[in-house]
Amino acid sequence: MSFTTLISVSELAAHAQDANWVICDCRHDLANYEAGRRAYAEAHVPGARFLHLDEDLSGPKTGLNGRHPLPHPITFTLRLAALGVDNHTQVVAYDAMGGVFAARLWWMLRWVGHRNAAVLDGGIGAWVAAGNPVTAEPPVVKPARFNPSPSPQLTVSANEVAANLDHQSLLVVDARSPDRFRGENETLDPVAGHIPGAANRFFRDNLAADGCFKPSQTLRQEYVTLLGARAPKDIVHQCGSGVTACHNLLAMEAAGLAGSRLYPGSWSEWVSDRKRPVATASA
Repeated sequence: MSFTTLISVSELAAHAQDANWVICDCRHDLANYEAGRRAYAEAHVPGARFLHLDEDLSGPKTGLNGRHPLPHPITFTLRLAALGVDNHTQVVAYDAMGGVFAARLWWMLRWVGHRNAAVLDGGIGAWVAAGNPVTAEPPVVKPARFNPSPSPQLTVSANEVAANLDHQSLLVVDARSPDRFRGENETLDPVAGHIPGAANRFFRDNLAADGCFKPSQTLRQEYVTLLGARAPKDIVHQCGSGVTACHNLLAMEAAGLAGSRLYPGSWSEWVSDRKRPVATASA
């Protein structure tokens, strides 16, 4: 059995010791660079390896490619191999923020051709609440070999998004909070607003009150309402820097709506060129 979207705490507990399973701790705080690493050092799911959003799940910034550009696929897969991930490993990612950072790893694994990856529903909070153990002990890691099979068709470039402004054949879905989408309370990027024509689906709306993802049928109904008659292949997800957008990609996949794409550079790349148009709620 393989898990390709979400995995429950009980399912992970039943397989956590399996030889071909690798658990990845993706905890992070955008306002505190070392917070995730410190949390991992204090206590993590036994056997988990730590992956840092900026160091492992992002590439070099140029000032024009956004706050969390994708790394080179080979750089990324070499890092995975060093952590014991091969082409057949079942990877389970978790965080402490409803899956937002774990979903970035989940999507990036898809991007390099690895589908046996899932996000722990409810994250480490649900793991601990269920009475499962944590440890400060680092895992014993046996490096593996990972042969990437990159899927560039899963991404959309800034130029493609710009070209879409005229014909709107693609629907851009922005995962940021409604206030940031409207151009209010922007603290992370130098320009406020959104890509003209974009729709807003705050990533936190994928979660129920307990911090787990809503039931798949509920997610499906909500996304169908948002997307209308558009097929998933005509949807492009973005956010501030290509991270929380992956949460919406995961939610759609869990809802049986596979095939949408990511604009990795997202808003932070879009506004790096001041010639690109910006919309606000009052525009």
